[in-house]
Amino acid sequence: MSRLARTLALAPIVALSLAGCVPNTTATGSGSAAALTVAMTDTTCQVSAHEAESGTTSFTISNTGTDVNEFEILADDKLRIVGEKENVTPGQTVTMVQQLQPGTYYTACKFRLVGDPIDLTEFTVTGEEVAASSDQEALDAAAVLYLSYVKSQVDELVPAVTTFVNAYIDGDTAKAKSLFSAARVSYERVEPTAEQFGDLDPKIDYRKPGADAEGLDWTGFHRIEADLWFDEAGKNYPDGSIKKLSSAERKTVGTQLITDVTDLSSKVNATDFTLSISDITNGAVGLLDEVAAPDGKLSGEEDEFSHTDLSDFYANVEGADVAYGTVRDIALSKGTEGKELVDELDTQFAAMKKLLSTYGSYADGFDSYDTVSQDKRNALAAQLNALSEPLSKLAHTVLELPTAN
Repeated sequence: MSRLARTLALAPIVALSLAGCVPNTTATGSGSAAALTVAMTDTTCQVSAHEAESGTTSFTISNTGTDVNEFEILADDKLRIVGEKENVTPGQTVTMVQQLQPGTYYTACKFRLVGDPIDLTEFTVTGEEVAASSDQEALDAAAVLYLSYVKSQVDELVPAVTTFVNAYIDGDTAKAKSLFSAARVSYERVEPTAEQFGDLDPKIDYRKPGADAEGLDWTGFHRIEADLWFDEAGKNYPDGSIKKLSSAERKTVGTQLITDVTDLSSKVNATDFTLSISDITNGAVGLLDEVAAPDGKLSGEEDEFSHTDLSDFYANVEGADVAYGTVRDIALSKGTEGKELVDELDTQFAAMKKLLSTYGSYADGFDSYDTVSQDKRNALAAQLNALSEPLSKLAHTVLELPTAN
């Protein structure tokens, strides 16, 4: 997958480059930076050491491959990007300096900036916590890193959707069904961003037959879902409002979905597109709202024909967790209130993911949601509420917003 994981490092992002392990900057900022090297080719990504002390680490990156490459440091969830150096051209050597807090990370390269991470390798940072140089620098760094994460998700979305749609257009129903939920994962992780672009989200993800509130024809994932699981669609809409699509119509709807997700990628990757801290914190809340909405995952209305709601549910929670993780250290720096909120959110995100994992995984597949009893759905709802309540306080804490009277 493209650039999924990136955690916040509370310092300006300069450029990354890994070389041998040297004494690092201490928590108070004294001492020399650790110096590591990264040797990247088209198929390898070799870091000179896999451990460093907390503080500033310098990564010297050399590309001896045949095309542009990228170096990444990912968080322990392998989704959030802690730091990255893009567009390292063949024959080029660059330096990236990164401030890292204690914890477990992963290093990897991304040949031509897309595809699966190359040589994804655990990287351990030991030592003491390092103080951020300023709130504004931390906020700016968080916004940059979260935007990188969003770009990585939409970059992964396009090829996943293309593979899914090609199987659908070719009439390979079994293959298309098997790819449906996987093709949606990246979209579900960053859907609030897609909602910023007018009618693009309803074109991609509108859930019901007929024209939506924007007056658009029903297209996108769920129009294809209804066609693939046509027997289920007939049960849910016995009035015949959902018609079986012809080969030509399948090609039209499928091609439109590819066009729309490609458009989304272009908009997100535009040089003038930015995201604010409010976009990040509100987006995290919005992702959980996607689950709890009357036509969302908890009710079984999201994927009412395929019953793949649990995959979408997990992706929404993952996306919210990444957004939270991007500003977690900022919240933690806000005194007792911030520490208590972080402790609660860490606990509730872990509990939510643990509960969802009892129903399956991306690799093995999730249980069909129509087999989940109401009691179990109630338990999912209770845990979601336990997570949503503290998450609603994140923006207030991170941005130190005034409390309403």
